[in-house]
Amino acid sequence: MASATNSGGLKFRLTILNFLEFAIWGAYLTCMSRYLITAGLGEHISYFYSVQGFVSLFMPALMGIVADRWIQAQKTLSLCQFIAGIAMCAVAFYGNSAGANANFSILFSLYTLSVAFYMPTIALTNSVAYAALEGVGEDTVKAFPPIRVWGTIGFIISMLCVDWTGLQDKPWQFAVSGGLSIIMAFYALTMPACPTNKGGEKKSLVDALGLRAFALFKQKKMAIFFIFSMLLGSALQITNGYANPFIASFGAEEAFANTFGVQHANTLISLSQISETLCILLIPFFLKRFGIKVVMLMSMLAWVLRFGFFAIGDPGQGVWLFILSMIVYGIAFDFFNISGSLFVDQETDLNIRSSAQGLFMMMTNGFGASIGMLLAGQIVNHYTHGEVVNGEFYTLGDWTTCWYIFAGYALVVAILFFFLFQYKHQKK
Repeated sequence: MASATNSGGLKFRLTILNFLEFAIWGAYLTCMSRYLITAGLGEHISYFYSVQGFVSLFMPALMGIVADRWIQAQKTLSLCQFIAGIAMCAVAFYGNSAGANANFSILFSLYTLSVAFYMPTIALTNSVAYAALEGVGEDTVKAFPPIRVWGTIGFIISMLCVDWTGLQDKPWQFAVSGGLSIIMAFYALTMPACPTNKGGEKKSLVDALGLRAFALFKQKKMAIFFIFSMLLGSALQITNGYANPFIASFGAEEAFANTFGVQHANTLISLSQISETLCILLIPFFLKRFGIKVVMLMSMLAWVLRFGFFAIGDPGQGVWLFILSMIVYGIAFDFFNISGSLFVDQETDLNIRSSAQGLFMMMTNGFGASIGMLLAGQIVNHYTHGEVVNGEFYTLGDWTTCWYIFAGYALVVAILFFFLFQYKHQKK
């Protein structure tokens, strides 16, 4: 009985840890672009979103090595969150003092410092949870998912809080994120101690970065899969960066200015995260029934619909199209990220499986998302422009063409994938 009680208490503490971890991210990820427009940095939105991917190419691996060899994972997590939190608070205070004339170099440098130390904490939080659960004899495969889902709930609640407190276009959204980071920095120190591997087998930087798995490119099937993972990964951050300012741009038109979507774009966008949570439950059925090729094609076509519904919808009578876009996001994101990870796990040898997962993340959330966001930024900057209407900052222009370009890109990727990726699924 005591053991069960201790296990239950530990799970509750880990639930709070995961809730905080993703609430930190949710405070700014979907509305940072709104603030950047008001700060006079609308044309630089793509840089702020792409830098997450670039720092993810090396920082999680470096901090992982530190946690493995020298500093216990919960202490490394605390240190990273503290630095990230202080830097993010600095972003908030500088943004507030600069007003509508923020200096790109200063704001971007402070933000990059924060993100560079935040991105490793996602993996470190998982490591702390795994070690703690194993320490009390829990099966991590069964025990962790119900804990992790509270991370998504934390992300959603943080989005809603920033929205309903009127901070979507204010620099204080970063203060919310930074404050939560500092709270988590201290909270992480209360977690059970994680072991280090000072005297045992040491993981090299090559292994930590997943570079050894590049040998998989010798296999035609895996090479094509990873290349298309990168191509589809290019879509991952586009709506995080541009959905909010796009929906808000309708506020410049009198017919839409007072609609719910314009006033609370973040709340509308939060339906995407809710859909993402629910669609995870569909993956086992679809993956076993249809196989990775069909599931990946479903994801690609869902991205076509995600962008296409934005192109033809509006916050008024066409708001149902926006809602459909939010619903299909769950399929677009989960059927790609989670199913792709499961496919890599099943198709690779045990001795390079971890490296292969690292390579998958590098191709999708690293190279794919970063390069895709930079290119998307060029397209949006070409077809739109910043403008002040009735004292409010908006990004106006031909958003419809932008969304059609993104939808067309996803459709081309889907068609090429259908013909080039040869994989025969065996029903289980």
